[in-house]
Amino acid sequence: MMNTLLAQYRDYLQVERRLKMSTVDTYVRGISEYFDWLASRGADPRTADKQDLVDYLITRSEEYAGLKGRTKARLLSTLRSFYTYIVLEGIRKDNPAKLVDMPRLKKSIPEVMTVEEVERFLSCIPVNSPRGIRDRALFELIYSCGLRVSEAVELLVESFYPEEKLVRIIGKGDKERLIPLGDEALYWMKHYMRDGRPKFLSRRSNTSRVFLNSRGEGLSRKGMWKRFREIAAMAGVEGKIHTLRHSFATHLLQGGADLRSVQELLGHQDISTTQIYTHVHVDMLQAKHGLYHPRG
Repeated sequence: MMNTLLAQYRDYLQVERRLKMSTVDTYVRGISEYFDWLASRGADPRTADKQDLVDYLITRSEEYAGLKGRTKARLLSTLRSFYTYIVLEGIRKDNPAKLVDMPRLKKSIPEVMTVEEVERFLSCIPVNSPRGIRDRALFELIYSCGLRVSEAVELLVESFYPEEKLVRIIGKGDKERLIPLGDEALYWMKHYMRDGRPKFLSRRSNTSRVFLNSRGEGLSRKGMWKRFREIAAMAGVEGKIHTLRHSFATHLLQGGADLRSVQELLGHQDISTTQIYTHVHVDMLQAKHGLYHPRG
């Protein structure tokens, strides 16, 4: 019965909510773990109450040596989504997850690289092989366009417009945006599409993904993260792939771009999400002031 309910919930997320497969998998995995926990207590999701949900979150927190607020919020969001679904299906009349308070999240200032660190990172990529050309094109693109990892992973050949110097990105909520390419990113993308990507293709390859692995399949997030860590270690810089996106936004603001334009380029629905980068900018200005002003 629970397996059937889980499969129906997956269909709901895919068909009605039209979520990306990676998001669907995360939600379904989270609810499957919740089902297992309930079963160990002889409980049922169709009759679970607020206290059951609170106990589950406490258990998860203890198992993982304390969950961060953002992780707790994600777990609770998953539970709310599931109970919204079974209320819609008439399986139960209430959503107990709505009775559990969402943890307050502090807006942490994102980690960014300096322009010099980005240059060092990119210049450390060896470009004497198809893989190196791919990596240079990939990370130049992410930094030039401020892409999320998922957006880079899912980029299609037909969404790259070299003549117009644009890429078409499908972001969160299937929201489409066109982003201009900088000269460096455009150069390396052309180089990769001409001299790198064909080397990864095989007779069995039928993907239209831009970035491929050695088997001719779409490069995975895991593959991207691995290459980023290796290159960052060579360059002696700290950060994650998403740091390049943060750096993109911060460097644009430092260069004089207006907040609304940065919001559009990042694909943020709410400008308050973009405003966090103004804090980064102010922090950097304060650091410069303290370093160079005689009364700093």
